[in-house]
Amino acid sequence: MSRRRLDSRSGLAAGLLSDIQTSICTEPMESVYEITGELGRGKFAVVKRCVEKATGKVFAAKFLRKRRRGRDCRAEVIHEMAVLETARNNARVVNLHAAYETDHDIVLLLEYAAGGEIFDHCVSEELLPEAQITRLMRQTLEGIHHLHQSNLVHLDLKPQNILLTSLSPPGDIKIVDFGLARRLGAVGELREILGTPEYVAPEILNYEPITTATDLWSVGVIAYMLVTGESPFAGDDKQETYLNVSQVNVDYSREAFSRVSELAVDFIRKLLVKTPEDRPSAAECMSHPWLWQLCLSPEPTTPRTVRERSCGTKWAAPPEDPEDKENFLESPHSHAKKFRFDEETPADGDF
Repeated sequence: MSRRRLDSRSGLAAGLLSDIQTSICTEPMESVYEITGELGRGKFAVVKRCVEKATGKVFAAKFLRKRRRGRDCRAEVIHEMAVLETARNNARVVNLHAAYETDHDIVLLLEYAAGGEIFDHCVSEELLPEAQITRLMRQTLEGIHHLHQSNLVHLDLKPQNILLTSLSPPGDIKIVDFGLARRLGAVGELREILGTPEYVAPEILNYEPITTATDLWSVGVIAYMLVTGESPFAGDDKQETYLNVSQVNVDYSREAFSRVSELAVDFIRKLLVKTPEDRPSAAECMSHPWLWQLCLSPEPTTPRTVRERSCGTKWAAPPEDPEDKENFLESPHSHAKKFRFDEETPADGDF
C-alpha cells in the first residue's frame, strides 16, 4: 500500500498546491544577487546567503533540486512556493521574495532571519527565561493559527524550523520550511507518513488522519524543549523514539521541571495527549494563562542558569544528513532527520 495518497484528478499527492503567482525567472540570478556564503546543506537543498546588488538587502537563497532519487520533484517545489504565497500576509512566516530556475534547481529567494534557530536556545547551557519563551510561543501560535485558518498544516514544526529575526536580544519568530505542508479538506482524509521523528504526532506513526491538531502536538514538544532543554521523546535510536511517541512517554518529574512553572507544565500536558481531538486548537492555546501571566507580572523573571543535562546522547548528530530548510544557520546540534515514504524508494526514517 502506498504511504502517500494521490489525487487521481491531477496526479498530485493529496494536499499539494499547484497554482503560483510568483514568476520564476530564468536569467542568471548572479546578475542581480551576490552569493556571499553557504548557510546550510541537505540531501536535496542548499541554502546560501545572498545580497541584492542594487539595494544591499540580504536574503536566503534556497536551492531546491528539481530531480531527487531519479524522480521529477518540480511539483513539490511549486507546492512550497504556493504555500508561502498563501501565507504571505502572515507576519510569522518567512516571506518569499522571488524565484529563479537553473538547469538543476529552483531557487527560492527568502526573507533572511539573522537570529538563527530557536533550537540553539534549547541546547544552550543557559536557557531562556520563561517570559521570553512565552513570547516566542505566542508568536509561534499566531503563525500556526493563521495557517490553520487557511486549512494549511505545516507538519514539520520543530525548533530548527522556527527562526529569529535577531539573536540578542531574541527577535521575532519566523516559521520556515514548508516542503511537507499540506492543504486539508481538498480530497477527503489526508494520511501520510512524514515529519521528523522526535516531533511527529502519534497519529502520523499510526497512519491515521492528519488534522490541525497534528501541528499542536509539535507545539507541545517545542514548549517542553524550550523550558527544560531536553527532547521529551528522543530515544537512543529511531525505534525507541517512535515507541516513546506512540506511548506518550513523557518525563514530568520534579527533576526535569525543577525550575519550570506549574502553568508551563499544564500547557505542555494539554498538548501532549494521544487523542488529537483532546488537544486544544492554536486559538485556544493562545488564551492559556501561561502565555500571559509572566508578561503581565510586574516582577522581572530571572534567567535560569546552567542545568544538569540528563540525556546528552539524545543530541548525537548523524553526520551524513543535515537538515533541509529555508534560511538555515549552521548548528552542531541540527541533526533531526526528516522521514517520509515515497512510492519509488523507502524513506531515510523507514521503520
